[in-house]
Amino acid sequence: MEKVVRRRNKASKFDSGDVICNMPENVITNIMNHLPIRDAVRTSILARNWRFKWTMLTQLVFKHRFSKYGRDLSRLLLHLKGPITKFLLYIPDYMVLDGEDINHWILFLSRKGIKDFTLVNFRQTLFKLNTHLFSCLDLKHLRLQNCSFYVPPSFHGFPNLLSLEFYDVTFESGNCGEFISWCPLLEVLCIGNDEERMRKMKLVVIAKLENLKTLSLSLCDLDSITIKSSTIFKFAGYFPKLQELYLSFAKCNLIGEEGARKFRIAFPYLKTLELYLIDLSSGNMLSCVIEMTRGSPNLQSLKIEVQEEDNVPTHAHTFPEIDYHTMEQLQLRSVVFEYFNGSENEIHFIKYLLACSPFLEYIVIDTIIGKLTFAKKLLELHRASPMAEVYIY
Repeated sequence: MEKVVRRRNKASKFDSGDVICNMPENVITNIMNHLPIRDAVRTSILARNWRFKWTMLTQLVFKHRFSKYGRDLSRLLLHLKGPITKFLLYIPDYMVLDGEDINHWILFLSRKGIKDFTLVNFRQTLFKLNTHLFSCLDLKHLRLQNCSFYVPPSFHGFPNLLSLEFYDVTFESGNCGEFISWCPLLEVLCIGNDEERMRKMKLVVIAKLENLKTLSLSLCDLDSITIKSSTIFKFAGYFPKLQELYLSFAKCNLIGEEGARKFRIAFPYLKTLELYLIDLSSGNMLSCVIEMTRGSPNLQSLKIEVQEEDNVPTHAHTFPEIDYHTMEQLQLRSVVFEYFNGSENEIHFIKYLLACSPFLEYIVIDTIIGKLTFAKKLLELHRASPMAEVYIY
């Protein structure tokens, strides 16, 4: 009988209740941060000493179900004891919410050392942020969508900001370029704005961001709709550490330059390149895309979205015959084309990529013309990579 009792006592030390109760605080906080807010609060019933564990939450994420408990958020924030490093709020288009509440939450967060702040407004009307946001000087990541704000004269930038994403953001004072230049440590910059709301940026203003590794930008957001091809390659000189580049050519008139030198190595560290609304029937755009590809010796992923046109010219740009033995090799692994028209320029460009990419794994082509005709043309092209697969949709 004595042996049986001892075994029971020994087992009780490792029962599930003790394991839960004896977890280190940092482990408990990490678990809480990965739970939905409502479930995190419900952990208070697990054990007596778990009653207030949820008050140590450091990350607050409110997405799809925010409307169900949004009214309780003010009370919830008052119970939190430690720092809050991340706050993400999605405002649904059907939700009626007092803007003052959100601005009070931002004021609260500014006193909690917030480092990652996201506000995505899906409503048709702009959400107006007050100046409390500019008190969050510990911010490292900032994402705003469909918002407007007034930049106070006393604000001189976020000294620790690493990533900035602005989508349909309106400035009531100052401009986007000036705001960006006040964030010297930026590594990620993504700008996507409604043209009517956007105040044009000067490239030389944002060129001070020497640490930039990711850039997403529409060229029409720059101060000139007419862009010279050399302007594209200025990105290389301005942002020497660039690894990911996403450019939209929407409403952009790209002009060529006679006698312009060919850029051999423009983007030495670039690994991902995505170009949107490209008109490959234009010789200027085709040349620009080719030079960007050739000038990126470490490029691994390429995506091109072709501008959809009703009447696409099928004549080819002056494109020399490819010599497979003398062309420089590319490091491409994956290529994606969307809305291909089947023009001769597009076929030539694919021919170039297949011939000069010995490590290519696949090309995905979404075409708007007859797939069989397009496939026959591609079957005739030389492939430097024996593993390269071509998928046509």
